[in-house]
Amino acid sequence: MTRFDTKLVHAPAQHDNNTGAVTTPIYKATTFAYPKIGAPVKDDYSRSGNPTRRALEEQLAALEEGTAGFAFSSGMAAIHAALAIFERGDHIIVGKQIYGGTFRLLHQFFERWGLEITAVDTRDLTAVEAAIQPNTKAIYFEPVTNPLLQVTVVRKVATLAHQHHLLTIVDNTFLSPYLLQPLAQGADIVIHSATKYLSGHSDVSAGAVIVKNRELAKRVYFIQNALGSILSPEDSNELARGIKTLSLRLDRQIANVKELINYLRGLSVVEKIYYPGVEGQPGYQELHQEAKGAGSVFSFELTERVDPVKFVNALHLFKLAVSLGAVESLVELPSKMSHAELSEEEQLAAGIKPGLIRMSVGIEDFHDQIADIQQAIAKSRK
Repeated sequence: MTRFDTKLVHAPAQHDNNTGAVTTPIYKATTFAYPKIGAPVKDDYSRSGNPTRRALEEQLAALEEGTAGFAFSSGMAAIHAALAIFERGDHIIVGKQIYGGTFRLLHQFFERWGLEITAVDTRDLTAVEAAIQPNTKAIYFEPVTNPLLQVTVVRKVATLAHQHHLLTIVDNTFLSPYLLQPLAQGADIVIHSATKYLSGHSDVSAGAVIVKNRELAKRVYFIQNALGSILSPEDSNELARGIKTLSLRLDRQIANVKELINYLRGLSVVEKIYYPGVEGQPGYQELHQEAKGAGSVFSFELTERVDPVKFVNALHLFKLAVSLGAVESLVELPSKMSHAELSEEEQLAAGIKPGLIRMSVGIEDFHDQIADIQQAIAKSRK
């Protein structure tokens, strides 16, 4: 059987030409000719199927050990497609700590559509089971949350879900298939904002859904084809190229995170660190029951002796920007950016303190990353 790193480099062959090309060409055609009326064709219209996108989708399925994969124009389009398989009156249990865009989609779109939603802390299986209703159809969660990196064990939730004949839907963006393969742990549907780790270069907006069985594949494909939020051939090619270096990038990024945490641990102005990839941190034992690591994102809290706004503004190597998982280092101030819509009381209730900093660590030399943090702290002390 082909191992993971080899799958990263070699997408499934499409056997579509005689040129000997070692990568799938970019098929920009929007339509494909029929040999004659009644003749079987693999593709007829690019929204319904495209050889470049199909190579990517088959590779995504292989990486997540799924039956079929589907590539979308954004992570949100992928989330929409996964949730659109449900009907009016269905009930979904969702994790309390989910991506803000997912929260908005659930409550400002799907609730109006007639989907019923209950939010629970998915780390608490008793609370999850208590939330199950006769019309419950699925449990949706992120195994590592943003920005506090709380860990939910996929296998435990999936076991509970299957006992009640529910689907388990996992947004695996924060870990990628290199670190965790939720379908192998019992999940039914996996979602990615492929803009993040899978692309890895901040130059492609993309999403992916990978499913466990053919029945789910039919349902997701219907939505992809009907709504048309597909990934273009050009972006499919860019994403496939980014995937080839996923493990190399993540290995370097994780090593850098550990170096930064070792440095920050020694600073009196750092009050707390959130990263389950380091022994002794909350969630470490749970994460390593099924995942190889925690990824390149970590958060930490500055004490009141450092102005958090001045700190992030003083950084140079770490760019002040949303997103994560790319080769360059990024920094975010959740209280003023991702969670700015919440009141101060709501932020504190969610664990978002004014001094909370979230970093997505890139592949730069960690000495330069540390030097950047060091100078920013010096400039932002009160």
